[in-house]
Amino acid sequence: MSKKNLAILTVVLAILIDQISKIYVKTHFVLGEEVVVFPNWFIIHFTENNGMAWGFEFGGKAGKLFLTLFRIVAVGGIIYWLKQVIRNKVHTAVVISVSLILAGAIGNIIDSVFYGVIFDSSANNVATMFPDTPYGSLFYGKVVDMLYFPMWQGILPEWIPVWGGKPFTFFNAIFNGADSWITIGVILLFFFHKQAFPKE
Repeated sequence: MSKKNLAILTVVLAILIDQISKIYVKTHFVLGEEVVVFPNWFIIHFTENNGMAWGFEFGGKAGKLFLTLFRIVAVGGIIYWLKQVIRNKVHTAVVISVSLILAGAIGNIIDSVFYGVIFDSSANNVATMFPDTPYGSLFYGKVVDMLYFPMWQGILPEWIPVWGGKPFTFFNAIFNGADSWITIGVILLFFFHKQAFPKE
């Protein structure tokens, strides 16, 4: 398989997995609902955010629009980067890593751009697709997150500065498939950085 076809296959499969999982959760879970897959280790917990890491928000609707447009521009840059990687016949792991980063960025853009107009609210009931009254508008959709791995929960020892004696959860972020692809892609780039960024 050529590296170009490998990149296309990686991007398409990663986006499909991400979107199928999000649509399933969105149309089968009420916001905040969760299913324990493995106790104290892996939970499917449905939450939504406006697109920033850990649900961070800034600038209201204008900030949301700016973030989405910035991501779209960034995707253009990643596509150019992927073309260069393929053209320069860089290591296959680098092609896969950049493809995963691209797929992750596109996956969350789809939520932000389209979910507001193709779903209704999940706040009090399971959402439906293509409703008469969607919860938002174009470019103002919320990103669906569901993967939660609270590997350790407890009270931190008193001797730890600032956080000592307080409840703590590791790992407390809730994320999605698109976030996973980006993370995996970045990790691969770390291991294959010499191939990804060769010295002239």
